[in-house]
Amino acid sequence: MRKIFLGIAACLLAVLPRLHAQQFYVSETLKRAIDAAITEDKGLANHDLEIQKLTLERKGVLNKYIPTVDATAMYGYFNNTLGIDLPTLNLPITGISLFDGQQNFKNRGNLFFGGLTAKSVLFSGGQIINGTKAIEAKKQGAEYLASPKRDSVIRDVIHSFDQIRLLAEAQKLVDESEIRLNKERERVEKAIANGLAIPYDRDKIKLAVLELASKKIELESKRKVLYQKIQVLTRYNNAQIDSVVYQLEPIVILAPLNTDNRAEIKALENFKTAYQYLLKKEKGSFLPVIGAFGSYSYASVFDAKTTFTGPVTNNNYALGLNSAKLSPNFIAGVALKWNIFSGFERKHKVDEAKINIQQLENKLADSREKVQLQLQNNNVQYETLLRQIDIAAQREKIAKNNLLIAQKQYSTGLINVTERLTVETDIYQTSLQKINSIVEQRRLALETISATGNLQNSLQVK
Repeated sequence: MRKIFLGIAACLLAVLPRLHAQQFYVSETLKRAIDAAITEDKGLANHDLEIQKLTLERKGVLNKYIPTVDATAMYGYFNNTLGIDLPTLNLPITGISLFDGQQNFKNRGNLFFGGLTAKSVLFSGGQIINGTKAIEAKKQGAEYLASPKRDSVIRDVIHSFDQIRLLAEAQKLVDESEIRLNKERERVEKAIANGLAIPYDRDKIKLAVLELASKKIELESKRKVLYQKIQVLTRYNNAQIDSVVYQLEPIVILAPLNTDNRAEIKALENFKTAYQYLLKKEKGSFLPVIGAFGSYSYASVFDAKTTFTGPVTNNNYALGLNSAKLSPNFIAGVALKWNIFSGFERKHKVDEAKINIQQLENKLADSREKVQLQLQNNNVQYETLLRQIDIAAQREKIAKNNLLIAQKQYSTGLINVTERLTVETDIYQTSLQKINSIVEQRRLALETISATGNLQNSLQVK
């Protein structure tokens, strides 16, 4: 018995996630239109590019750990005069003065230098690693913010196609009314010919038919606007738009609703994490930066000459240098740079980072309350529209029954033409209201599911 109970419990645990997972179904053609709109949306494309920029920015910061290698080459020609004025020295026996006045040395020659230098950061006080983590958290937050943008595109596409279905149903209702009124007009014209009716009845029906014609024009205008909108969203042509077919029916939400999965909240949490890492980065600026360096170089002075006047004989002398080389010249070492005091700039940056964290915490608390309120508001409106669909269906049923009765009563003369046309208007309005209630209910249902952050995961192909 215990084994049977455990088996049943295991089955229930396996089924429960499916029972609580909110799903709504769309046709395959509508799903393709949604995917096309997401692909074509320029706002989403730019958002993806911003994420790519953050990826590159993170790599750029992390690359500071990679050694840099510089090559330097230099050639120069020098021509200068070196003036040396030493204290005068008098020889004790001869009385000759040495270094009397300034001695000038005229120099000229050629210089060449070439070398490689490598530098690398060993320790940055945590600035590089914390800066990298901050950008990564910011990137994750930006990725979460792409979800509401996609939800908006999904809702817009579905509602636009629902509007087309609404116009198609309205067109169908107008056509049905036109057929009935044309039959009534033919019957009235025969009655007028037999003296059983008056031209007033015929003109009233004719006026109603003209009103239907005006509605047709209005519906066609709205349809063109919707087609243009969908073309912009999906890049579909008219034939592709017409190929999107599905049943217009209410979306029923069965699963319990919560805002635990809202992308905006997760994005703010990641932005808060980013600012926390930025705070650590700014605090790291108080620590020294340690780096390693190494260089290999070659230096040469060649074809150099200098001329000067001797101190005793006053003869002119000229010295030449074929070349003097310094090669190989290898240097390796470790350097430390510690910015001990730079005013209060770093302190201000630390304080600013703390303020940013506090602002994010306040925004998070405020956003959690607002998204919960938004979900409750959408849910109330959704449930109201769901009940209104039932009422609209009952009104349509009554209006259809009244139409049958009115047709019989008018043909027997029990009601006049005005009463007959009133019933015709009622059937049009009640039937259209029912379809419009379904369209609005679907819109509110999508917004309600979107308010939970689960719209994309709830979308299933029928």
